Order: sequence, then structure tokens, then C-alpha cells
Amino acid sequence: MDNSLVSDPQVTVVVSPRERFNYTSQSLESIYKHTEFPFELIYIDGGSPANIKSYLQQAAHEKGFELIRTDYYLSPNQARNIGLAKVKSKYVVFVDNDVEVTPGWLTKLVECAEKTDATVISPLICQGSPVHEIVHCAGGESGVLLENKDGNVRRRILEKIYKQGRRVVDVRDGLKRGETGLAEFHCMLVRTSIFDKIGQLDEGMLNTKEHVDFCMTVVEAGGTVYLEPDSLVTYVPGPPLELSDMTFYMLRWSDAWELASLQNLRTKWDLTEDEYFKNKYNRLGWRRHMTLIEPWIVRLSFSKNNSLWKRIIRKTFVIADKVVNKYITNHYDQNKPKQQPAQIVTQTREYVKTTTTSSQR
Repeated sequence: MDNSLVSDPQVTVVVSPRERFNYTSQSLESIYKHTEFPFELIYIDGGSPANIKSYLQQAAHEKGFELIRTDYYLSPNQARNIGLAKVKSKYVVFVDNDVEVTPGWLTKLVECAEKTDATVISPLICQGSPVHEIVHCAGGESGVLLENKDGNVRRRILEKIYKQGRRVVDVRDGLKRGETGLAEFHCMLVRTSIFDKIGQLDEGMLNTKEHVDFCMTVVEAGGTVYLEPDSLVTYVPGPPLELSDMTFYMLRWSDAWELASLQNLRTKWDLTEDEYFKNKYNRLGWRRHMTLIEPWIVRLSFSKNNSLWKRIIRKTFVIADKVVNKYITNHYDQNKPKQQPAQIVTQTREYVKTTTTSSQR
């Protein structure tokens, strides 16, 4: 390891909202508790409720990180670009605000980058609670497949995640550091210089497939994506959701944002509108249905055998969900500020450059 990295941190961690705010403290405290490698941290707070806003202001004061807040919600790539614009270090690590890390996570990512010259490095990403037990992503594949059918060439999206749903104890010994085709924005380390070639993250990718688009863009520019399984993190999705999280969650997974993202992906990479996209169109809003609607159907069904009643309840809730979701999205579009997010300045305190040590944590 280059000793200069220890005296002058070359890693900036950018934390941004994923889908809710009520896991903020657990995630942030995890980073400061389990990160031995020197780092700087930029926290993007996109319109969190008052209690989270207050917590982050106090945490920024105590820990010395840079806090950038907007009083309106941000799409994931918007938030990441705000942080990226401030990064001056050799590496940037994007972390969602519902991620918990494990001891040595950052050290292992940097070691991989230094030894392999990789452009993007993914840790072994787990999902859910209890944390660090079930694999979400152990690398994967992304790209464009050319398919010749009856003389017609179709450009089809390739997206595959390895080991999802498997238990960590069952697969970890078989996982080795190496090149892969997919990393996810739950947590990834990126060599900052790649952005000189590809520009900032595509804000047209509002809420889905932004990781696929990014990995494809990096590889097209001559970069590489690696998996470092000795680095382990977990993202903890909702529910539970606080009432104050509901509007952001509905916007984050809105039909309009998902449709716009898919259309942008298809146009950008000249992809055929095939079964992959048609299936996505038919399943718009599936996250909201799974998280918000299905629990209510279970509560109101009374009898597991009353399938007709369940269908009536589900149809009623789905119709209501579509109406509310459209209203929230339209209201956001009509009221969001005209200024570009990158123009927002730090509002909490003068930034103090710090090197995190064990005594500071």
C-alpha cells in the first residue's frame, strides 16, 4: 500500500439517498465505526425530514464531514453528481444511505484498485436484515448483445447478477478477486480519473439501471470492473418506512421516473424494444406494490382462501396507488427549483478537511 495514501487521504466517500431516510444514522455510524482507512466524506442530504436534517447537521459538526443539503428530493445520479463535483481525491466511493459496512471494507477496495489498476471495484454486496448474510450482488454481466434473427439484427441489453439470494457462508470461500461485468451503486469504488473521459453520471437515468449504464460506459471507455469479495457491505431496503419517508419513496420508484429511465437507456444504447423492456413496462410500480400494497392486502384479507376478496382489494389499492403516484410526480415536476443541483453550496458549516483515525471514531 502506498504510504502517501495514509498521510494524505486519497478516498472520498459520497453518501446519497436511496429510497428513504430513516436508516441514516445506522448507515453513517457504521461507516465511521468500521472504516480504518483514511477518508474524506461528503454527505448529500436531498430533502430529508426535520429530524434527519438535524441529526446530519450535528453529525457533520462532530465528525467534520461536508454536508450538502437541498430542500427538495434528488434522483440518485443527481445526488451523486453533486458530491462528485466536490471530489478531488484519487478515488471516490459511492455509498447509499441505507448501507452498513464491515471492518476493513474500504481498505480491501483500495488494495484491489492499487494492485489491479481497476476502474470500478465492487464489494460483495448483501441485502436485508440480519445484515451480511444474504448475497445481493457478487459481480455480474452487463453490455449489449447482438442477435441476428431472420436477417434482422437486434441489440439486446445484457444484465446478470451473480449469486443473488445465496447465503454468504455458502459462497464466499469460492469467490475470488477478479474482473467482472457489473457493480451496483449501493456501494462501489471508482477511480476518479474515469470521469475526465466519460463526464458525470447520466441524470437521465432517474431511478433504475443507472448501474448498468455506468458499467457499460466505463468499459466502452476502456475501463475495467472488478469484484473484491473480501470487502463486505449490506444494503437494508425498506420497509419499515416512516410516514415522513413515504413521499420520497413514491417519487423515487414512480412510474414516470422508471419509464423515463428505461427509455433513456434504450435510446442511448440503441437497444431493441424487446421482451425485456415490455416486461419492465408491464411491471411499472412493482416496488411500491410489494412494499406498500401487499402488506395491506394481507392485513385486510381475513381469510387466506378468499381469492375474490383479495383481487378486489388489490385492484382498489393499485388504482389508488397510480393516482397518488401520478399526483406526487406531477407536483414534484411543477415545484422543483430551476437551478441545477451542482450549483448548490454547503449550508451546514465551513468544510474542514479531516483524516479519520480510530481516535476520531
